[in-house]
Amino acid sequence: MPLPPPRDFSELFERVGPHMAALDGFMRREVEHFEPEIRDMAAYCLDTSGKRLRPTMVFVSGWQGEGVVSDDLVRAAGVVEMVHLATLVHDDIMDRAEIRRSRRTAAREFGPDAAVLLGDALFSQALHIASQFPTTEVCRLVSESTRKVCSGEIMQTLRRRDINISLAEYRRMIDLKTAELFRVSCFLGARLSGHDPAFAQAADRFGHHLGIAYQIYDDLVDFVGEEKRIGKTLGTDLATGKLTLPLMLLLERVSADERAVMVAALRGGHPLGLSASKQRMQELGIAGGVVRAIDEELAVAREALAPFTRLTPVPLMLQLGEMLQKQVGALSATTVSP
Repeated sequence: MPLPPPRDFSELFERVGPHMAALDGFMRREVEHFEPEIRDMAAYCLDTSGKRLRPTMVFVSGWQGEGVVSDDLVRAAGVVEMVHLATLVHDDIMDRAEIRRSRRTAAREFGPDAAVLLGDALFSQALHIASQFPTTEVCRLVSESTRKVCSGEIMQTLRRRDINISLAEYRRMIDLKTAELFRVSCFLGARLSGHDPAFAQAADRFGHHLGIAYQIYDDLVDFVGEEKRIGKTLGTDLATGKLTLPLMLLLERVSADERAVMVAALRGGHPLGLSASKQRMQELGIAGGVVRAIDEELAVAREALAPFTRLTPVPLMLQLGEMLQKQVGALSATTVSP
């Protein structure tokens, strides 16, 4: 029989608590595999203060019962989290971000030259761990996902300050740079736990659409979130000329003269303040359109799991979508036009 859904989201995290404790121990041990000269730097990046959404997806997609902690799931969670942390190190260099998880980014702490190599070292160690599974499937899947994540970031970097990005192109970039790791996390959890291949594919689809929804939410946060509460540098999309869905919708709704000013700013002609953009988004109700796009992705994610509602992992997986929906609701409530 499936578990009853958690009464609140804190209960979900309590359920995966033993898994996270095992993951903490695993990550601490992995630090020792780095060369002594850079262990402190690796430890700085492999901290435990983040949301750890991707490991949570591995654990709930492969849920085997209360308190049952699988070594394979812990290792898989460690792999995807290490890949994710490596991408954050590189992202913060490119975005010139100062704060991540309420403290200095690796680039700010160690300098961008050392940080880019540190990110490479994290990628390499993640693939080394993946290669230690008894089959090549995990390493193959993770290496493919890593390549796709990097490809998505490259695409976005090359299209900075380009106002001609289509919705399909934007979707393609977030498919690669964010949804890919969500997808592989859910697939690996289901696969390594021995679930039916049909459910593993459903988990794959669920993770993919949850990942798209999460990135759209994150793009909205970059404009309307509060830096102290979020714990990272905000406004980097505007500062670096990334055309994301909130900005695309804003450009569609402003007057021709205002659009010309914004386009000039994006192309590097002159600065456009985050506060001014945030105010215009609020006045024009941009958040509503962004939230609708998120809701559509979450609906597709739920639909993927509909045939498998009697399986043990499904109630917990659905809670992940509900958690995101609650975060979106709280954020959009602060951006409603007066």
